[in-house]
Amino acid sequence: MAIRSYRRGNAIVLTIALVALSALSMAGCSSREDAWPKDRAGPKVVVSFAPLYCFAVNVAGDDAVVRNMMTSSGPHHFNPTDRDARLLQRADLFLINGLGLELDKPATLARSSGNKKLTLVDLGESIPADMRLEGSCHHDHGDGVKHEGSTDPHVWLSPDYAILQVNAIRDVLKAADEKHASGYDQRAQAYILKLEKLKAEGSMLFNGKSDRNIVTFHDSMTYFAKTFGINIVGVVQKNPGTEPNKQQLSDLIALCADEKHPVRVVTVEPQYGTSNSASVLIQELRNRKVPDPALVEFDPLETVTPEALTPEWYETRLRANIEALARAMK
Repeated sequence: MAIRSYRRGNAIVLTIALVALSALSMAGCSSREDAWPKDRAGPKVVVSFAPLYCFAVNVAGDDAVVRNMMTSSGPHHFNPTDRDARLLQRADLFLINGLGLELDKPATLARSSGNKKLTLVDLGESIPADMRLEGSCHHDHGDGVKHEGSTDPHVWLSPDYAILQVNAIRDVLKAADEKHASGYDQRAQAYILKLEKLKAEGSMLFNGKSDRNIVTFHDSMTYFAKTFGINIVGVVQKNPGTEPNKQQLSDLIALCADEKHPVRVVTVEPQYGTSNSASVLIQELRNRKVPDPALVEFDPLETVTPEALTPEWYETRLRANIEALARAMK
């Protein structure tokens, strides 16, 4: 697990960081509410996005304070603001998913915060190399460049991999706050039991399903599929938010309409509304007599509204994904 502290140095700061710094220079005059309660001791922890918030806050309990950065704009389209840099000004730890998900933006934010004691923790490093799966997820991070990584970063969609991240968060908090180490141990174990139960419930729902071939909306479900024994045969959108071209869609239709191994379940994501290509795919499968093709909403858990984010949000939303997919399978 990579842990980096930001000390005084001659770091090159990107344009976005300069914008953040200019805003931070006026922070002393700002009337905006401080994100950190004055009556709470313990480590101040910022996480990059919602699943990590749930993992961290369940381990932290009352011994640390956890704040989430990304809400309605998820990792694929995140453009940091001065507010995000300001949030890091007094934080002790900045936890990110890593594995290429957030690219270099967390490091830029950490530098632009001006916080010399801030420690950036890459939780992706807690995933053993031989457990990392290949992916072809293209990221458009608002810089006009398409980024493609060879490692799929969507580890949080598997309870097994979520447990690895929970363990890493526990260890980081124990190192930062040795006085409350036993509390972090106890709460981590209690939360892991919940995740193990969630996996067991999902395995039961998928048990006996012979119809395990699916097409996913974007290339985010490989770890989920590995955990629950599901076979992903294709992807609707290689770059989230960008529809496939005519040839790509034609190839996908032919793949799903194969007489020997037809595919009838296609996932869509709530973040992108109704996908025209997914709807066209389903209609073409009907036209080609594939039995009961189905669109299933599967939330990759990359975005959340601030008011919806609770310590139970991850379990609730992943359980809803499992139940929806299991209902559609035969």
